[in-house]
Amino acid sequence: MKKIVKIRLQEVNDAERFYKILNNDNFKYFNVRPSSVEKEIEYLKLNEKFRKENTQWNYTVLFGDEIVWWIWIKINSHTNFMWEMWYFLDESFWWKWIITEATKLLEKICFEELNLTRIEILMKLENIWSEKVAIKCWYKKEWICKNRLKDLEGNLKDCYIYAKVL
Repeated sequence: MKKIVKIRLQEVNDAERFYKILNNDNFKYFNVRPSSVEKEIEYLKLNEKFRKENTQWNYTVLFGDEIVWWIWIKINSHTNFMWEMWYFLDESFWWKWIITEATKLLEKICFEELNLTRIEILMKLENIWSEKVAIKCWYKKEWICKNRLKDLEGNLKDCYIYAKVL
């Protein structure tokens, strides 16, 4: 039986798996490294507040029944129709099509349920894999934003901004 990709709202029970994914030393394009599972639980408990404020919507990505990814959209504080999409994937699934499928599922929520008209994906210039996902999902490269994302040492780096407009 073929495993399918599903997304659901994050749950506090996801903390241990997210902690493991985020603290993988090979995961170099995202600078968040929770210091403990308890810290990750504290963060996950904020999800209800984020949704009520309509500032951030966090989802867990499942491949079959296994948690493989975290994907979220975060509102641009200057508009209420434009969101940034962020994602990370467990290393053992990097070479699969899961990211592309989960991005499409989240887009459907963004455009059909949240009534957004624009989604942006930001990625460090050297992150060719995120760029490939954006291209496969028909996002258009719009510009390079200077000093926008932090690396693991806290230094600001340039990033690409890809966007999809409804």
